[in-house]
Amino acid sequence: MTIRPPRAALAAFALLLAPRAAATAPVPAAPTAADALPAAILGTAPAPRGEPVAYFPADPKTRGYLAVPEGAGPHGGAILIHEWNGLVDRVRQVADALAAEGYVALAADLYSGRTGTTREENMALVQETLARPERIVANLDAAARFLRVRPDVSGRIAALGWCYGGGVALSWALGGENHEATAIFYGRLLDDPQRLRHLSHEIYGTFGRLDQGPSPDQVARFVAALRKANVPNDVHVYDDVGHGFWLWVDRDPEVRTAPALDAWRRLKAYLGRTIGAR
Repeated sequence: MTIRPPRAALAAFALLLAPRAAATAPVPAAPTAADALPAAILGTAPAPRGEPVAYFPADPKTRGYLAVPEGAGPHGGAILIHEWNGLVDRVRQVADALAAEGYVALAADLYSGRTGTTREENMALVQETLARPERIVANLDAAARFLRVRPDVSGRIAALGWCYGGGVALSWALGGENHEATAIFYGRLLDDPQRLRHLSHEIYGTFGRLDQGPSPDQVARFVAALRKANVPNDVHVYDDVGHGFWLWVDRDPEVRTAPALDAWRRLKAYLGRTIGAR
């Protein structure tokens, strides 16, 4: 059971945050057309246009990234959870893309402001943070509270993650503050229906058939467990692509563009029905 602060306390906290919210320049309203991918995953996006924010009082070194849409809202809120290398500009640009679609997007920072540049550095950061799952949950709970007290957020929150972040998104859905949507892009999975019964919302999943982490068999077991647990889901495995295909379309655009576009259309529809668009 999730215990939330009284509305009066939330309202008071919102007043404290209001100057920051007003000072954040909105991302120009330019949602993608039905047949277009966001520039963020094509490698053609401009520099990030949002702002760094401190949202986790327990760790002053944590710096997220906030992108807000035009208009007073209320908008759905989206928490983005980075890959194994940390909060880099590609993830910030995806936050901008979601803001253009009408969501207040907060890219979380689970590495206390650090990023990795080599496999060894990335793995060290992954292992350090996964060794303290309670710290990850506290970080993302703080991100959700940060969004919910904003006057331009409806209160409905989605979490989206890639690779390391995809597995974290699923774990947070099972053990963190209640929220309304979880989108997993090739992250660690579970196949235990008893544990998955704790999920309170529909799950979105995008995976590649050429991936081995998770493999198509692991995805199939995950879906079977979701069905046994009566958890609604929109999960798809795309042929001819592997790990990382959606966030980095520019690394093989000839192969990745078509499945990435379908996954993007599905994601927009999923967010629309779970946390609401404009």
